[in-house]
Amino acid sequence: MNSFPTIDEVHQILDDIAEELPKEFFNKLNEGIILLPEYKLHPESRDKDKLYVMGEYINSITGRRIAIYYGSFEKVCYGLSRKELYDKLQDTLLHEFTHHLESLAGEKGLEIKDAEDMRKYRGKE
Repeated sequence: MNSFPTIDEVHQILDDIAEELPKEFFNKLNEGIILLPEYKLHPESRDKDKLYVMGEYINSITGRRIAIYYGSFEKVCYGLSRKELYDKLQDTLLHEFTHHLESLAGEKGLEIKDAEDMRKYRGKE
């Protein structure tokens, strides 16, 4: 049986991914990358087609950070190989870094794409 990695193991995977990224990506990300134990459902998630939030970029009065939800990964990625989990974590982290970098540049391309993805989700029955 394929068990899901512990939160400490996932934290190490995220550290490994982050170490490969250019240092410039971390410019003004003063609160860094945090791994939270819980899962998070999107406010528009439906019972039959749950929409888990895997990560999010947060720009608040205290600063900028990327939050990754361990519990969401556990629910969505349970049974994946380590390589598949690594790839999913990497995709999520790069997605959130794109939000961060676009925020610094005053761009909204990924926000527009995410909004389009939500329109598609709402349109599914």
